Amino acid sequence: MSSNELLKVIDLKKYFPVRGSLTKKIKAVDGVTFGIREGETLGVVGETGCGKTTLGRLVLKLIDPTSGKIVFEGRDITKLRGKDLREYWRNAQMVFQDPHTSLDPRMTIASILLEPIRYYKVKVGDEEEFLIKQMELIGLGREHLYRYPHELSGGQKQRVAILRAIITKPKFVVLDEPTSSLDVSVQAQILELLRELQRKFNLTYMFISHDISVVKYMSTRMAVMYLGKVVEIGPSSDVFENPYHPYSKFLLAAVPIPDPRIARSKTKITIKGEPPSPINPPPGCRFHPRCPYAMDICGRQEPPLVEVESEHSVACWLYIKK
Repeated sequence: MSSNELLKVIDLKKYFPVRGSLTKKIKAVDGVTFGIREGETLGVVGETGCGKTTLGRLVLKLIDPTSGKIVFEGRDITKLRGKDLREYWRNAQMVFQDPHTSLDPRMTIASILLEPIRYYKVKVGDEEEFLIKQMELIGLGREHLYRYPHELSGGQKQRVAILRAIITKPKFVVLDEPTSSLDVSVQAQILELLRELQRKFNLTYMFISHDISVVKYMSTRMAVMYLGKVVEIGPSSDVFENPYHPYSKFLLAAVPIPDPRIARSKTKITIKGEPPSPINPPPGCRFHPRCPYAMDICGRQEPPLVEVESEHSVACWLYIKK
């Protein structure tokens, strides 16, 4: 673990049992390794069902891994329990995808925000005065404190959810598709708010999304996931402008261009079929049944994640010396 890495994930796996079977497992996350530096944003992108949200819940210890390590500030938090786990959660929080279900409808906004403060015993002095100042950070005011979630718009609810996550001054925040349930007109405002809060409090983000263009806008580095595996990781601008893995190229080819008169500079790639089942993934490279460049070795041997440029790694036999 390098000196400036806040969080390191090493060969992390999460297998879920299949109901009605003693042997079958859903391999939601299967051998993922990466690090996140302090103050940066690591974007995680991939199709629905690739394991992005499961990975986010794993690094926060909301669910226990099947195997592997999660190291936070040099400490393995995989086996933490009780008081030690609570201390980790004070420093690592999550913003969920849907603010309509992540906020308790029976509680006022003030009560929702005071809950983590009291749980972690944060000293804030006058609670109402403190909350008013915190609400100003997210563009809301005192008049919103004593409303219930159903009295707020979707964007206002997500602002409250973001404030609840950072109100205890954590170091690390997982953002699980924080704008996907919002109107397009509100999404840009929320993304800009997240960037502003990151600059103000030196937050470290893990930003999860299926939209590669949003991930590129938000993140310092980008990890592309496919069927429980990281198939490419590197600086966001490099992955976006010069992707190596065929699946990354497909994701970029799917990004719509606002002006049809502008020709797409990236190579157009078409893939066939649907993602295989995570219960029974194909042997070798998991993408090879859909890959237009698949070779014999792709179906026999899983490619390792290797560096092809500075800090830019890919798991594809096209770029590995055999």
